[in-house]
Amino acid sequence: MEAATLNPLYEKVIADLLEKRYSIVENFFSVTEVLALRESLLEKYEEDKFRKSAIGNMANEQVVEAIRGDFILWLDETKCNAAEKQFFEKISDFTDYLNRTCFMGIAEKEFHYAVYPEGTFYKRHLDTFQNDQRRKLSMVCYLNDEDWQAAYGGELTLYFNEGAIETSLDVYPMQGRMVIFESQLLEHEVKPVKRERLSITGWLKGRGEIIF
Repeated sequence: MEAATLNPLYEKVIADLLEKRYSIVENFFSVTEVLALRESLLEKYEEDKFRKSAIGNMANEQVVEAIRGDFILWLDETKCNAAEKQFFEKISDFTDYLNRTCFMGIAEKEFHYAVYPEGTFYKRHLDTFQNDQRRKLSMVCYLNDEDWQAAYGGELTLYFNEGAIETSLDVYPMQGRMVIFESQLLEHEVKPVKRERLSITGWLKGRGEIIF
């Protein structure tokens, strides 16, 4: 591959994933793009379009507030507004790059807006299901106020197992920050929030079948 065709931002993500199984990027989307997505999320949330989140896949969903408390709105790429269209164009470009340079075989993507009201959380989990292993990469872009502080909580905690030793990393949801990690390997949780927490969250998925 010629150097002129390399994308430095995407190459950093790839290098991070190979080395650490996660990547934290502060400039995946521009400030303008992030603010447009934030405005879109808030507008739809005020219109009461969100629903209580559930656990499990679509064939076996259950609302369990003791496990997670966020509200979500799934995004339809064929029926999106200008901000969401720009978002999906960038994700598609990233996906094409991964498939071209790393042969990842990503065939699908799914994303939703997420709102965590004050006091809510999401207990430790993996982003895959027993009967559906298609999710390869998890992606979260934070749409919070720019003055988000550690005291507000809501950090994403990633867990790493190296033999008998477990370590963890707390990632605070700063506005515009993108976190990308391997869906099938890294358990994670969202710690309780003390202020409304906003994001756009999703997965890049490989080919495969759901086994019932």
